[in-house]
Amino acid sequence: MKRSEFLTAAGAMSVFPLMGMKAGTDAKAAEPNQFIELIHYQLHVGSKQRIVADFYKDVAIPALNRLGIKNVGIFSMVYGSNGPSLYVIIPHKTLEAVYTDNENLLKDKDFLLVGEKFLNAPLSDAPFVKMEKSILRTFNNLPQIEVPEYLLKKESRIYEIRTYESHSLLAAKRKIQMFNEGGEIDIFKKSGLQPVMFAETLAGPQMPNLQYMLVFEDMADRDKKWNVFRDSPEWDKLKSDPFYADTVSCITDVILKPTTFSQI
Repeated sequence: MKRSEFLTAAGAMSVFPLMGMKAGTDAKAAEPNQFIELIHYQLHVGSKQRIVADFYKDVAIPALNRLGIKNVGIFSMVYGSNGPSLYVIIPHKTLEAVYTDNENLLKDKDFLLVGEKFLNAPLSDAPFVKMEKSILRTFNNLPQIEVPEYLLKKESRIYEIRTYESHSLLAAKRKIQMFNEGGEIDIFKKSGLQPVMFAETLAGPQMPNLQYMLVFEDMADRDKKWNVFRDSPEWDKLKSDPFYADTVSCITDVILKPTTFSQI
């Protein structure tokens, strides 16, 4: 997409927000974009802290897998939030499936039976403090969650979720274009940064924003690869492009550890 065409295209996207931007030359055009539920649970402190994780391990993940949903990610908080937290990633094939898959869970007799204590918990014994959910659409240049198969058996691996908020819709769209057509995802990969997902938030807090997840062998590996990226001449050139200036107003960064039963 030429820059002179951007404002016209961005105006169209404000009317059709789910269409996304034209894929770059490296986009995996044959693969459809996924729609992702990103759920953040604020957990109780103490003996009730594992209730949500155990529900996903014993009830939700098996039920989601029965629906054909694979690569469900469950992560505990290492850094980035006050108090214990759990993050859940559930990929769906379509936006409609975000709704229908959740409805079908409630028709699953095993899900309802095995999860009855969690699902019907009384107010006086709530299993979590609160839940916050975002609905995401993956970027054209990374349309499917990339599971780091080579790291799944490495217990030291960590994940990083970064949220980039923008002050306006057009600024947010330019930042998405920076990752896709601008080549920022490619610079990530050349620097050794391993993406799991890149996605635009369609519904959720602090909008407009995009969110992405990276995976590392450990914290030392994370620091090393981020330094390579920051020192990259390609990144230095891209970030100096005035077309992409002032596209991010706030960055939130969290570091996560996968649970032993996470499928990512």
